[in-house]
Amino acid sequence: MQRLRARLSELDRRRRHRASARALLRLGAEPESWLDIATGDAHFPAAAKELFPYTSFDGLDATGRVEAARGADRVEEAHVGAPTDPHITRALTGRYDVISLLGPTEHLGAALAFLRPGGHVLVETASPDAVRAELAAHACAIVPTDRHPALDRLSRTTRIIARRAPSPA
Repeated sequence: MQRLRARLSELDRRRRHRASARALLRLGAEPESWLDIATGDAHFPAAAKELFPYTSFDGLDATGRVEAARGADRVEEAHVGAPTDPHITRALTGRYDVISLLGPTEHLGAALAFLRPGGHVLVETASPDAVRAELAAHACAIVPTDRHPALDRLSRTTRIIARRAPSPA
């Protein structure tokens, strides 16, 4: 019975990851580079890669699990640390077309530095109002999605997609 529960949990996680990636797919062109923050074993990039085969997925995690994910080809580059670490900030600022945070969002403000102008951020959060305020404070506009509001009420998390303002021309 426990194996069945684990398998169902795995299938549910994969379904949620594909749905999150699909929400970004509906916005248009395939991004060149994507950073998944707090990626752990990088199951989300592995699922998203099925929909974005030409996108380079990198992972950032505070644990060494991201190194194992790179060894398993779930991410191309593995970064160990937090978005607020100075060596991470120097290396990743302005590098990505998309960043995703599907877990804790306490480092959202720091992580937005990694996003190129005009890039997108995908967040799943249990506190959507705080995330929306943080995104607005960093010149990111919420992108309307076709997800029905009832799905957010049924879920423990709310999916938010935002676009960073393009650089002035």
